[in-house]
Amino acid sequence: MKIGSILSHKGEFVATISPDESVARLLELLSEHNIGAVVVTNDDDSVSGIVSERDVVRGGNDIGKKILKRPVSSIMTPVVATCTVDSQVEELMVTMTEERVRHIPVMDEESGRMVGIVSIGDVVRARIDHLEDEKKNLVNYITS
Repeated sequence: MKIGSILSHKGEFVATISPDESVARLLELLSEHNIGAVVVTNDDDSVSGIVSERDVVRGGNDIGKKILKRPVSSIMTPVVATCTVDSQVEELMVTMTEERVRHIPVMDEESGRMVGIVSIGDVVRARIDHLEDEKKNLVNYITS
């Protein structure tokens, strides 16, 4: 199964934030959209990092409540694993496990633009749906 299939069901919305925005604004976005990570983009919409709830917790632990006034760039992960709409779900599962990431932006190969984001929950849901379909097909085959 390809990542494009996940995006066709999930949609292409991606919450983004500027690296200069405050961590307090980041928390507002996470809460507003009920999400776990936000992609950090520059003025030209290029991906410059990703920041998650986990980054906020670690920053808060290290710095304390002063973290809320700091820029997102101070806690973001600057090297971002990405995939394309043609990437296979199985490949993404390996990347997420090896890189220890839960959110991966989906990029258009031709334009280099971000066209969506996939979370570990999206991948697990897609894998479970695929396995359920296989099970139904096997049961139908056996009982036919």
